[in-house]
Amino acid sequence: MKEQSKGALLKALEARVEKHIGIAVDTFQNLTEEKLLQPAANGGWSIAQCMDHLNRYGDYYLPEIEKKLSAPKGKNPDTFKGSWLGSYFTRMMEPATGKKKVKAFKAYIPPAKLDAHAVIAVFINQQEQTLHLLEQARDADLDRLKIPVSIAKWISLRLGDVFQFVIAHNERHVQQAMNNING
Repeated sequence: MKEQSKGALLKALEARVEKHIGIAVDTFQNLTEEKLLQPAANGGWSIAQCMDHLNRYGDYYLPEIEKKLSAPKGKNPDTFKGSWLGSYFTRMMEPATGKKKVKAFKAYIPPAKLDAHAVIAVFINQQEQTLHLLEQARDADLDRLKIPVSIAKWISLRLGDVFQFVIAHNERHVQQAMNNING
């Protein structure tokens, strides 16, 4: 893995999260309940289901990240290298590189009936929490801190890899939700 500037990485991730917040606030929040719950034309998830799926991952990862960031700090290097496994997971989720459809694990499959506006509100709140955690991460070693993966807790990824993976996963499903609007 190529070493990169921690500051540049965190800034790029913050920009992506801010874009997700903007889409949720400007677009999703203003749609009717009916539009938010309407299944995709191809039979896929509705906008609310896409966001609920992401909220379920946020429910796991955000407290895990917060717990690691609240632990006593050690070194604070200016770089992040990442791991081959973290890079693989991120590439799998990135819309540009992860073209293969990935089946969601049972615990992360959203129901069809949801309180759609509440789901959007939770998503916005989680994205704001993510921004706060990215800010805290400026004082952390993104390579040393490890987070267990939600679907296989015996596997841990570096904090920097987890941020990249989670935000790429969010991007994938925000785009999927936008496709429901754009046809």
